[in-house]
Amino acid sequence: MEMDRTYLDWNATAPLRPEARAAVAAALELAGNPSSVHAEGRAARRLVEEAREKVAALAGADPALVTFTSGGTEANMLALTPDLQSGEKKGVCTRLLVSAIEHVSVRAGGRFAPEAVEEIAVTPKGVVDLNSLATRLAALKGERMLVSVMLANNETGVIQPISDIAAIVHEAGALLHVDAVQAAGRISCDIDALGTDLLTLSAHKLGGPKGAGALIRGNDRLHLPALVKGGGQERGLRAGTENVAAIAGFGAAVEAAKRELKADAARMASLRDRLEAGLKAATPQVVIFGAEAERVPNTTLFALPGAKAETAVIALDLEGFAVSSGAACSSGKVQSSHVLTAMGAAPELARGGIRVSLGWNTTEFDIDGFLNAWIKVARALLKETRGMAA
Repeated sequence: MEMDRTYLDWNATAPLRPEARAAVAAALELAGNPSSVHAEGRAARRLVEEAREKVAALAGADPALVTFTSGGTEANMLALTPDLQSGEKKGVCTRLLVSAIEHVSVRAGGRFAPEAVEEIAVTPKGVVDLNSLATRLAALKGERMLVSVMLANNETGVIQPISDIAAIVHEAGALLHVDAVQAAGRISCDIDALGTDLLTLSAHKLGGPKGAGALIRGNDRLHLPALVKGGGQERGLRAGTENVAAIAGFGAAVEAAKRELKADAARMASLRDRLEAGLKAATPQVVIFGAEAERVPNTTLFALPGAKAETAVIALDLEGFAVSSGAACSSGKVQSSHVLTAMGAAPELARGGIRVSLGWNTTEFDIDGFLNAWIKVARALLKETRGMAA
């Protein structure tokens, strides 16, 4: 008999929303190329442009400033270029500053040379150190700079003070890119309210299909070179025939997420609080990271001192619960979290982080089931830890 399973790894990828599934299926029925001028091509183009309007609406942006990509990683790569131009400000960006807790696709520096990339420290709460950022920008006065800070961390769920960061960045004459992949569908991502110049989104994090993302520019004075060159698709910013089905699903998922955002956020926050109270009751020594900071409502990252994340994740998987050891972009490897290390966590805790992330169809039954499984797993982990100590 097959075991019932509970999916609690929504930050890695969200299950496909019914609306997105229907949109993908309908798009797959179309034969036309969206660049073709005949009726079939125009029908495909219409799906792409309707999705562009929906994605733009989520960010309060102009649809003409939305560029579709293959996902968040490509969108970040497109944004992080020394050749980013803004209005009358010409010349190459000589420096890229990224927070120490960024996703690996941002920490890699995009199209900047490795020696041009610097990290900005975060506090023990997992929030960007605004004083460190301002001090470093002041020291680099005279250089053209790009700063990249995520809106919500993929491991801890901690929300960054982007509007404050934007004010500091723009005061220094620099530009700001925000990776909002983990925030979209959970909190507001209005590009003007955030004050950012560039914003990254990904379809599969909010219930769309894998293989679609978007980079959104804050205004039409921002210009950047194409990463994928060839044809003139996406207004010359991303060559290649658009993935019509994935883009249509992206638009449908965004529309559903935007419609349900407030209700989903309140429900997930209640479930997260139930989860964390249960974790503390079952294992009082548990450490919950970022709990003192503002977080997206669906994310809990915790560690049991002395327990290895890999062992815990496998044990929970055998109990029927899909969770993560933090980021899911390291080829299946479980290793120390650079996020927790940047927050000053002890090495044993940085290696032991377990991430539980919830979604729109997570229930109290799922949370209670997980807590029962955790009691069993934690008992074994603590026994193993005591045996090793002996």
